[in-house]
Amino acid sequence: MKIPILITQAEIQQIYKPINPKTHKGIQGHAAIIAGSYGKIGAAVLASKACIKSGCGLVTTHIPKCGYEILQSTIPEVMVVTTTHEKYISEIIFDIKSQAIGIGPGIGQESNTQKAFYEFLKTNKTPLVIDADALNILSQNKAWYDLLQPDTILTPHPKELERLIGNWTSDSEKFEKTIEFSKQYKVIIVMKGAPTHIVNGESIYQNTTGNAALATAGSGDVLTGIITSLLAQGYLPIQAAQLGVYIHGLTADIALPETGYQSFIASDIITNLGKAFLTLD
Repeated sequence: MKIPILITQAEIQQIYKPINPKTHKGIQGHAAIIAGSYGKIGAAVLASKACIKSGCGLVTTHIPKCGYEILQSTIPEVMVVTTTHEKYISEIIFDIKSQAIGIGPGIGQESNTQKAFYEFLKTNKTPLVIDADALNILSQNKAWYDLLQPDTILTPHPKELERLIGNWTSDSEKFEKTIEFSKQYKVIIVMKGAPTHIVNGESIYQNTTGNAALATAGSGDVLTGIITSLLAQGYLPIQAAQLGVYIHGLTADIALPETGYQSFIASDIITNLGKAFLTLD
């Protein structure tokens, strides 16, 4: 296996763009988050909040109707668009012009949601992060892989990765298969784990931040929000993935002395984003 390039503070400093003091929300990027279903609106909340807390100017979240009041009251900073169906995403149509889209957290796998995702993939040209249920839908419909735009970012945990690329018997086989998949479909794969790796064609990057506290429900939804936000702000997809996993991990390193491993939850990642970004300024 190739030796991975370590994602260290020095590497990240070369990617990170400090905020222009004269900026305004109209040029800080507009991100769209497509997430949530009945019982999983929390995933939409976590992804949306992480997205707005990572520096993009505007966030519009696309959810089923049942999440409308929850989102408007928990994150007043985020705009909300609802689908016609009460409990799940039944179509993906919105007339906003976003610079990046994150799709998948908590959307479930209803057949109408799958159809909506397919129709979306056929026409979408906006930089995209695909996570969670959207990855599971994709892995059940392998013919759709060809619809993915170059440099689409996929963020699977080990089980989701296995569904995408097939199973493996060793670590080196896992990386070989992931590299092949990345090269064939020209996508960037964030292999979530301890540590998290990013595969971009032949290049492998290994994150150096984070700890076991991140093994908690909603942690991946937050990562999707962070990466989508960075994409919307104009980072190249590979840079957004690197900076995203680095900052995400760093929040857990910063919070650990106060929370310990057990009581750290996904919301604590969001709470500590400010401190994590300050280490780069």
